[in-house]
Amino acid sequence: MVSATHEGLIGIATLDPGRTAHALRTLFELPIPSTKDAHIISGDLTQRAPTEYRADAAILYGTKSDRLGVIVEVQLHTDQHKRISWPAYITSLRARDKCPTCLVVICQDRATAAWAATPIEIGHPGLTLIPLVIGPDNTPVITDLAEAVGNIGLAAISAITHNNHPEIDTILRTFTEALATIDPDTAPRYAEYVTTSLTGPAQKEMERLMATQSFLYQHEYAQKLLAEGKAEGKAEGKAEGAVEKETRILLMMVETRGITLSEDERQRILECGDETVLDSWVKRAMFADSAKEIFED
Repeated sequence: MVSATHEGLIGIATLDPGRTAHALRTLFELPIPSTKDAHIISGDLTQRAPTEYRADAAILYGTKSDRLGVIVEVQLHTDQHKRISWPAYITSLRARDKCPTCLVVICQDRATAAWAATPIEIGHPGLTLIPLVIGPDNTPVITDLAEAVGNIGLAAISAITHNNHPEIDTILRTFTEALATIDPDTAPRYAEYVTTSLTGPAQKEMERLMATQSFLYQHEYAQKLLAEGKAEGKAEGKAEGAVEKETRILLMMVETRGITLSEDERQRILECGDETVLDSWVKRAMFADSAKEIFED
């Protein structure tokens, strides 16, 4: 079964081929053509032979006279069959699109990355495939905002491959801040793909950031998280009810935005038992710069 992490990583790789190219040049110095021509192409590499070959994703860069095909595979665990199919992916795309082709494998853990990077002997003298692997050991830990802004695709991959890194909270905060600098149509999709791909505490932290940061692009996604949280609490009968959850989210949002509450204002929040009122305050807090803007009628 295809996992959410698998689908999220493929989404990141194919969301913006130009930004993916920048990440690949940074990691592997790939000779990707500098033209803006880039297309997501079919990953179905099956030929007339009965064996089916289907890559996770394939990107074609450049114009007809100067092209490079990039096959993207997400590998979350070892699979010896891939050592047979990966060489076929490359030769099939190369023959179909008549261009040089390379293979990039994205792995979330060190053991799988080490396995994926092992050279594959084809059998013909001098013909050995060494996959280009993106994993925790060769993906930089991006905690500098300027670096994240300059290479948002790599920042997204960094967040996922360092899911269990001690600085994951800083990595995610840097990533979400960088998203505010890119086009508002692309930013929420990066955010959702990263959130989907993360696991455990890192995913919870990303959800918290998405619910509490002040970026305009997050409004729709933040509301989705809040709605899911309330539905989850009601459906599963959790100890924390809808009012308590709204109160907690509102206080986290106020803290994140640097808004100072007086003791009376804090008490007003804690003593409010009306879910509808709390929800309206949460929505205002997303864009407020002062406590007054949260409570004004």
